Amino acid sequence: MTLDKNLKLAENAVLSVEESLSKVFQERSNQVFQKLENILTIFKEEKVSTSHFNQSSGSGHDDISREKIDAVFARLFLAEKAAVRMQFVSGTHAISSVLFGILRPGDVMLSITGQPYDTLEEVIGIRGGGKGSLKDFDIEYKQINICENFDSFEEQIVHSFEENTCKLVFIQKSCGYSWRKSLTNHQIEKICSLIHSLDPNCICFVDNCYGELVEDSEPISKGANIIAGSLIKNLGGTIVPTGGYVAGDAELVEMACSRLTSPGIGSSAGINFGLGRLILQGLFLAPQIVHESLKGADMVAAVFKNLGFKVLPEPATYRSDLIQSVRLNNPDLVQKSLSIFSKFFTSRFFSECCSIINGWI
Repeated sequence: MTLDKNLKLAENAVLSVEESLSKVFQERSNQVFQKLENILTIFKEEKVSTSHFNQSSGSGHDDISREKIDAVFARLFLAEKAAVRMQFVSGTHAISSVLFGILRPGDVMLSITGQPYDTLEEVIGIRGGGKGSLKDFDIEYKQINICENFDSFEEQIVHSFEENTCKLVFIQKSCGYSWRKSLTNHQIEKICSLIHSLDPNCICFVDNCYGELVEDSEPISKGANIIAGSLIKNLGGTIVPTGGYVAGDAELVEMACSRLTSPGIGSSAGINFGLGRLILQGLFLAPQIVHESLKGADMVAAVFKNLGFKVLPEPATYRSDLIQSVRLNNPDLVQKSLSIFSKFFTSRFFSECCSIINGWI
């Protein structure tokens, strides 16, 4: 096929589903206004001004930009405290800081959503060794997977608590790179309520990556003690170049920051390298960007479902994160698609994919 024919094939594939998604697209657009209004209200009540765009140097003690941004994010998440730091190089780094900040030798960490992202495997000690993992520090890791059958989540968690005294329960909200439904905040509320009924001192820690601003609530308001995530995903609005955040109970956030910096410094230092304006502007843009991404995910799901592939979530269904999975079921197809993606990364990518897929179905 010529490039023009491939582009026409791609265009037809999109147009064939566009009308069927118009209702959900409108619903997602309406959600933007609600979330943007909330952010603007926070800016107004926190008296955000151009003075908070200024940069400092050195250790950053009493940096008014950092302190104001922390206050804004705490309000957004309905948390006691938040720490937004450019020194977090990724969501994994923020999550790692929480785990190492809170857990001590002899403690038990229980992941209830199965094996976490591969980037956390060496943090925990599932693979690798000798580089300072949780395992190297005698912190025990256990896991169950309530996502395989959420209807039996109570039984699985109760059984785990009967066998272990857990210091921290790790909840990965997003499906990430696995083939499962992502957790909703309503489900997280049920989980946290059960865990705190079994042990009020147990810490519910939610990996919030890919989930921010997708639903009408955030995990802290549903019972989570602490959350962590990245600014190069949802909340950065595509313009924040790096960074991450932690938010939740003040003591726990401070413990995570003491791991990021050092005991005695904690959250009271750290500059944002003059990125204060971009961080706040990114948050302002985030509702629009997140919901346009959700529209794109619905579009991808609908197109590939029409082409005969399994997709998760289904198009126009409730979403609790940005992830859209398409099961290609053929190693050669995956390899060819990725090869084209690496070459073009433009609209031509989709047209070439359509050409390849057309040859397989």
